[in-house]
Amino acid sequence: MSSEQNEPQNSGPWATGPKSQSLDIDAFLRKGRQNLGGIVPGGAPSLRGILITCAIVIAAFGIWSSYYTVPSDSVAVIQRFGKYVAEVPPGLHFKFPMGIDTATIVPVKRQLKQEFGFTTPGGNDPYQSPTDGRRETEMVTGDLNAALVEWVVQYRISDPVKFLFEVREPAATLRYVSESVMREVVGDRTVDEVITIGRQEIESEALLKMQALATKYAMGISIDQVQLKNINPPEPVQSSFNEVNQAQQEKERLINEARREYNKVIPLAEGEKDQRIREADGYRLKRINEAEGDAARFTALLTEYQKAPDVTRRRIYIETLQDVMPAIGSKIIVDGSTGSILPLLNLDRQREIKP
Repeated sequence: MSSEQNEPQNSGPWATGPKSQSLDIDAFLRKGRQNLGGIVPGGAPSLRGILITCAIVIAAFGIWSSYYTVPSDSVAVIQRFGKYVAEVPPGLHFKFPMGIDTATIVPVKRQLKQEFGFTTPGGNDPYQSPTDGRRETEMVTGDLNAALVEWVVQYRISDPVKFLFEVREPAATLRYVSESVMREVVGDRTVDEVITIGRQEIESEALLKMQALATKYAMGISIDQVQLKNINPPEPVQSSFNEVNQAQQEKERLINEARREYNKVIPLAEGEKDQRIREADGYRLKRINEAEGDAARFTALLTEYQKAPDVTRRRIYIETLQDVMPAIGSKIIVDGSTGSILPLLNLDRQREIKP
């Protein structure tokens, strides 16, 4: 039997022989070229295939550009052919594709900030405009001294429509407004106030003025806080200023210590003074009352004495003896009219033997 007779006699599109496989692959490629309009390499492109491909690409791009997602802390401002249409809340939304509608995401619930004179490492704030920080910090105070002031403005976008359409560059405008207001506020105070005791007043006044200008310019921005950071003198005089500052701190420390000693000694002395005064008043009242009582008693005795002088005299004499005699240890009574040898009346002895 020959080798041709031993080969399987398969036919059809799924023939397994070498010749049938090559024929089927060629037929499949020709059919693919016809279906794709001849754009497969090696084939001649046709207008129908190009149109179909363009339609598929346009449809894919339209589907891809017709939906968008708004984060939870933002809103989307929709513009149709550049004209404002609506404000869309967070979530998944659809719009007209192919650039007919454009959606601008505005973070209305996020607190944004602008830093002046420095930049926080790793900050990704899209509204932070890079500027010359050295130029921003150089200011002149009210007493014609120089100071380097660094501060931060924290704000929110309260009205997205005004933020996008009323002012051309609202973030840059806010930066200019903030710098202008801070220079005005610092220029009304001395350098000592700016560096030490006037920081809180500067922050409050700058916040009010910045918010007033933001409202006046219809920027759609609400300023939450103005916070001063580092305030230093210029570098050429910084060492001398630090020495002066240390001297002032030492002065304040000594003054506070003196006040503490004053508050500890003076109230104690005032308390002792008040105590002495009260004691003197009490002694005075006591002596006055005693004198008035003695005077009243003497007046009463005088009145009774004038009524019966002998009886009163005798009663006073007896009462005085009753008060004096018990305090006397030995009592000797001598009677001149007695003619005995020993005119002695031993009262103590009689008291001892008295039953």
